[in-house]
Amino acid sequence: MKISFSHSIENVEWSRMKEIYRSVGWKNHDEEKIKKIFQSSSVVAIAYDENKITGFGRALSDGVFNAAIYDVVVDKEYQNKGIGQQIIENLLAQLNDISCIHLVSTAGNEEFYKKAGFRKMKTGMARYLKPALAEEYLE
Repeated sequence: MKISFSHSIENVEWSRMKEIYRSVGWKNHDEEKIKKIFQSSSVVAIAYDENKITGFGRALSDGVFNAAIYDVVVDKEYQNKGIGQQIIENLLAQLNDISCIHLVSTAGNEEFYKKAGFRKMKTGMARYLKPALAEEYLE
């Protein structure tokens, strides 16, 4: 298995992206929403095993001071092979001049991001519209 990366969403198979989200339990992402969030992202990293998408990540950025990484997702069948770390490294390389990069980890994945150099913030705050998400992520 040789993983390659694309920074383009041109010719992306959106149904495959949806399959990957669903493989990790994220059921609310339909193809139109997925396409919209990736089109609205500043930076993307899509991992391929030959022609098959195995995972991806994206970020929003002002291009100067701040960026936020979202949706680092690896197909369940391809997890624990280093692809997630490669996606993070790829995103960080694209954001190398940005002074502050934020991310919100899904519960239980904090150690994964610590390996990439992320640390807990003292002042991070958020607001969630869905009560279940607020319960999971907010103090």
